[in-house]
Amino acid sequence: MKHVDAWRDPQRAQVLADRIAATVTRPWRIMEVCGGQTHALVRFGIDRLLPESLTLLHGPGCPVCVTPTATLDHAIAIAERPEVVLCTFGDMLRVPGSDGTLADAKARGADVRVVYSPLDALQLARQLAGTGRIVVFLAVGFETTAPGVALAVEVAAAEQLDSFAALCAHVRVPPALEALLADPEPVMDGLLAAGHVCAVMGISEYLPIAERHQLPIVVTGFEPVDLLDGILAVVTQLEAGRHEVDNRYARVVRDEGTRAAREALQRVFQPATRDWRGMGPIPDSGLVLRPAYAAYDAGRRFPLDGEPSHDDPACIAGRVLVGRAKPMDCAAFGTRCTPDHPLGATMVSSEGACAAYFRYRSRPTP
Repeated sequence: MKHVDAWRDPQRAQVLADRIAATVTRPWRIMEVCGGQTHALVRFGIDRLLPESLTLLHGPGCPVCVTPTATLDHAIAIAERPEVVLCTFGDMLRVPGSDGTLADAKARGADVRVVYSPLDALQLARQLAGTGRIVVFLAVGFETTAPGVALAVEVAAAEQLDSFAALCAHVRVPPALEALLADPEPVMDGLLAAGHVCAVMGISEYLPIAERHQLPIVVTGFEPVDLLDGILAVVTQLEAGRHEVDNRYARVVRDEGTRAAREALQRVFQPATRDWRGMGPIPDSGLVLRPAYAAYDAGRRFPLDGEPSHDDPACIAGRVLVGRAKPMDCAAFGTRCTPDHPLGATMVSSEGACAAYFRYRSRPTP
């Protein structure tokens, strides 16, 4: 913990909170777009250290949560094919589709497996080569996890491994920010940018957003001192009428990002319109495989047929994801909707806002 303790130091955190309180002179709204940051803010009670005039909003920062129901329905349909082994991260197993989850499909006999990396799925595909079985990796995540999928697809193509395919649901953060800020009444005055995304992509895509929307953007990490330092930097800009991109996570993030990861994304993926839960289709917000890798696109190999997707009408996950509601605003929170019996993705994922509030805040007794 020696590399973490300094960033959880209560005294340092309190000093920063006091400086924030001394700086704020009017109401401001700051949004984070990272599920890891959401959980840290709630777990450590950071919002409770801040003046009431400062509102923290939770944006669409959980990639599991923003994945639309139609993608889950598609994954379930693919998983139930007898020749398919569907691999994905553990968070995806209990995300509700229209009529059940991947865990339900597994209980019915589908071969659904949890892996820790797309390279695990690739290795399984090597083992099954020539058997007629196909390993499909359900790939979700922001720009942070997409380079690993790009590498797996490149290796599969180099090995001509036709027993591997990916169902890609990767999304990009900057287009989603543009969509949020295009609202006639945007919910945020400043933004905390996710350090892990910027560690891959750098900060260049955020510069025009800050300028165009006069929005202070501060890149920060995930520990209490990181987050309070980031909030102070946003508030300082707001109070001064500035709108710059400030990298406060320089121990991890370089302004140019990670060149090898960005080049891998460029080689394998191209931007495309993607549906986001709660936001609908956003141009250029998704990453799809380039035509050269079409043979490894599970969506093309196994097109989805069937009824249109639908969500539970009681779930307000879409409003939570765009900062228009807090988890406890939902009438089903903690009663009909719990981590054991979730109505929506924000209660399932380890990065979901509803899961964070259920775990760390008082709630109705189920």
